[in-house]
Amino acid sequence: MGALSIRNVRKTFGHTEILKGIDIEVEAGEFLILVGPSGCGKSTLLSMIAGLDTPTAGSIHIGERDVTHLPSKDRDIAMVFQSYALYPNMNVAQNISFALEMRKVAKPQREEIVQRVAKMLQISHLLDRKPGQLSGGQRQRVAMGRALARDPKLFLFDEPLSNLDAKLRVEMRAEIKLLHQRTRTTTVYVTHDQVEAMTLGDRIAVMKDGVVQQFGTPDDIYSRPATRFVAEFIGSPAMNMIQGMRSGDGLSAQGVQLALSQEQRGGLNGSSEIVYGLRPEHLSFGAQGLPGTLTMLEPTGPETYALVHTPVGLLTARVPGKVNERVGDPVMLAWDASNAHLFDAKTDARLG
Repeated sequence: MGALSIRNVRKTFGHTEILKGIDIEVEAGEFLILVGPSGCGKSTLLSMIAGLDTPTAGSIHIGERDVTHLPSKDRDIAMVFQSYALYPNMNVAQNISFALEMRKVAKPQREEIVQRVAKMLQISHLLDRKPGQLSGGQRQRVAMGRALARDPKLFLFDEPLSNLDAKLRVEMRAEIKLLHQRTRTTTVYVTHDQVEAMTLGDRIAVMKDGVVQQFGTPDDIYSRPATRFVAEFIGSPAMNMIQGMRSGDGLSAQGVQLALSQEQRGGLNGSSEIVYGLRPEHLSFGAQGLPGTLTMLEPTGPETYALVHTPVGLLTARVPGKVNERVGDPVMLAWDASNAHLFDAKTDARLG
């Protein structure tokens, strides 16, 4: 049995089913990401792991213990919220040690733990300050320190970086990853940000409408998305999708023939309506290919996003460096057919 086992968990509010049979096994020391759009059920699932809510059906195990109906205080978990939830009348040291004090840990041991955690999070110089005297990033470090002081079996993070600005989010993301590498505590982290999911997680559960669409490593999910939803949700800019019909050894989309590799042709399984997906980084400008008109350029420094109007629709290319062409210029888009992802247009499931 893993560090966390979620077995056929369902949750219903009234006549609305929010979670529709979730099965996830998390290994000891693993960093699991629950990712998906708002309303997909990820925070509801985290609340049930934390003991803040109870499943309508199914079970949750932490280690060998069935904790499905145990209160939060008996689960040996620590949670970091989107809101820092610090006590404003206490200084940083008191906030970090409060849970230890409630557990009647001896004062010398509490002070030792506070110093160790503060050093790890580089907030030793802030121990005498109140939360109102701290920046957003510092408050989040204190919230993490309070969780770390517990030394729990399970860390739970509920969108902890959502309130931070872009630069600070990148910094705190790195802090959380380094923290996990040091402690190796099993962690479940909820986010709607696919960049956070890809950079932090050992494994990712991509959720939609109360269902896990795909569960795997970041590379699995990016390289072989199980459904059209996963393909479009993971990756920035989003994957280009071209609607086509099977035609001979390839696909026909708006009168344009799209090539398929031999392996792809063998995996079509009789499907006739097919969605042909291309990641923007697999498209390039060339002397031959699909003709189009350059509609918009978004330079980011190391690369440029180019929006091209083609006979099969608007396609986005992710081109290294600068683009010499200008908006309105005719261009040719080229790609390797083996980089295409194919999905059944009726079921959205991956083909091949």
